[in-house]
Amino acid sequence: LVYQAILPSIVYIKTFDAPPGNGDVAQAAHLESAQHMTAVSYQNAARVQQGDGGDEPNEEEDFGLGAGVIINEDGVILTALHLVATAGDIEITFADGTETTAEIVGAEPENDIAVLQPGLLPELFLPATLGNPGAVQVGDEAYVVGHPLDLQASMSAGVISGLDRTYHFSHTAQDLTGLIQFDAAVNSGNSGGPLLNRYGQVIGIVTGLVNPTNQGVFIGVGMAVPIDVAASGVGGGPAY
Repeated sequence: LVYQAILPSIVYIKTFDAPPGNGDVAQAAHLESAQHMTAVSYQNAARVQQGDGGDEPNEEEDFGLGAGVIINEDGVILTALHLVATAGDIEITFADGTETTAEIVGAEPENDIAVLQPGLLPELFLPATLGNPGAVQVGDEAYVVGHPLDLQASMSAGVISGLDRTYHFSHTAQDLTGLIQFDAAVNSGNSGGPLLNRYGQVIGIVTGLVNPTNQGVFIGVGMAVPIDVAASGVGGGPAY
């Protein structure tokens, strides 16, 4: 029932790079507080999100893929900042197939979290139930739902492997702290999706996988930002 509970709250995110020399001024303003983060690190990370379709590179179709989760009745979406930070356009597809664009309305570069506001909401949508990451223990069941390798709405399962981890990802300019470590499989396209407990409650937002070879291939270590930290950018953490 975990999958059925979260699916209506999951969104598919597709980002398109801004044309060279023509960055999105509006999105740059939203990210003004993130000046210490380099555009280069974000752009490189966004390109890693591309699905491997076997096609020849096409500069006109330079895009990134990831996930997000609806967290309140206003349709606000949490996702990974590295996925959307340098995007010229952000396209959202809701679970019912509704397609729209979105804007960044908040950013937490120190946590790799972005807050998105979609331009259009479906007639019916369901915000996710937010859990209490403070109650999470090592060994607890853990689930991830996202779009790995553009395989949309895929679910993987595992356990919580560690708490309060610190790691410096290639897509961030500083260490991320207080992370939840898990071993449910994540790959390119999972960034920004939810980490769930056994009740289908969101306990974290996936920020990346750990691989010492920097190949972007899952080897059993994923990391997520606790949901109370991630949701603080929307004006407060979850009510448990």
